[in-house]
Amino acid sequence: MHRVDVELDVRQLACPLPILRAKKALSTMSSGQVIRIVATDPESPKDFEVFCRQTRNELLSSSAQGEEFTFLIRRVT
Repeated sequence: MHRVDVELDVRQLACPLPILRAKKALSTMSSGQVIRIVATDPESPKDFEVFCRQTRNELLSSSAQGEEFTFLIRRVT
């Protein structure tokens, strides 16, 4: 289990808002900190995978429970 430093609830928001909110939150974090993001946009698993690859942040986990997706991302850059 990873220690979570920041929680971000982007449920009910459609693309690109979950990514934009995550980007803004990550910009306030220090390297090594972890953000937990909860989203409902069905495209969010793919979007966050691409986002992490492009920004070089580490996608620690991606899980789905019903229509809700949870992501743990470690700020690397």
